[in-house]
Amino acid sequence: MFVQVHTQIPQGQQWLQRYRGQLPLLACVLGFTATALIPGISAAGKTSNDRRYTAIADAEFLHNGPTATPRYPLPPLTQGASPVLISRAVLEALAMPLMIFNAGLPIAPSVPTIDLGGQPAQCVSTGQALPRAIVEHLFQQGCQWGQTLAEQVPNGYLVLAECVVGGTTTALAVLTALGVPAAHWVNSSHPVCNHAQKQAIVAQGLEQAGLGQPADPFQIVAAVGDPMQIGVAGMAIAASRQVGVLLAGGTQMLAVYALIQRLTACYHLDWQPEQVVVGTTRWVADDPTGGTIALAESLPPVSLLATPLSFAASRFATLRAYEAGYVKEGVGAGGCAIAASLARDWGQAELLASIEALAARTGS
Repeated sequence: MFVQVHTQIPQGQQWLQRYRGQLPLLACVLGFTATALIPGISAAGKTSNDRRYTAIADAEFLHNGPTATPRYPLPPLTQGASPVLISRAVLEALAMPLMIFNAGLPIAPSVPTIDLGGQPAQCVSTGQALPRAIVEHLFQQGCQWGQTLAEQVPNGYLVLAECVVGGTTTALAVLTALGVPAAHWVNSSHPVCNHAQKQAIVAQGLEQAGLGQPADPFQIVAAVGDPMQIGVAGMAIAASRQVGVLLAGGTQMLAVYALIQRLTACYHLDWQPEQVVVGTTRWVADDPTGGTIALAESLPPVSLLATPLSFAASRFATLRAYEAGYVKEGVGAGGCAIAASLARDWGQAELLASIEALAARTGS
């Protein structure tokens, strides 16, 4: 099978065998943090203003595919193409069911979404990212939707994806507050991770927040998190009781997994950890300027999966940029590639052909 298992290998292989041949439902949760507006924090949009629109542009493309006159065109990147190309290519080819959730955006999406009643987060540096009441509400909404989504894929699994620009910085903040020494292990959309910038922002936010130890997980998200994290945590906890869950992402979903562990322990919540894996891309797992595998190994047992997909031989320069370390992951790209390998036994040739065909339609 065209999937690598990096940590908790027997558990990961069992999970893959359990869901081989299954078509999942893709649930993509959108959120926003003002951390994204800090100059240089992310390459998911050339300018701060571009990054304000990234999530809604990605959601529009994920839902509609390429159109002649998009309401929100994909934002220009420093290098590379949006990872939504990977997700959309798989979605189209597999006719995978899709639901998009708005956990907290500054601008209303242009495609059908389910509003979870959240709000955009303030910058991590404030130490006051979200009101606690909003965090608790998003968690309850996540739990309710996790159960509802699970009922749509009986005996199957969910792919829970995210789009939050600046989300690896909020992930670092949450991990640090949870006591995970993640300072040099997180990834970014830059070819060389901007660790020092992230760490300075996180240190400022944690100082402002004045969290005690061990801090309450809701309070951690309220202080330095983003609205996607707590919503997806609720979805995964509830869904795991009935079906499999693939948390589609790298650093951000490992932070969600750590958050799930703390939430279930603190509040004695029932969940099935063996049903939950994290799935990402090779570009994240092998990032020499991060430490994704070490981060996964530092958490309570979690299986980290990765698609070995390569763009080294792509005819598109925007895709080859991934091999230079740009972009790497997002909008469930790695999880969708893994889903294609599970559902259709797709390997490198099939994935690349599908993604390049879509790239050709977009003029990439």
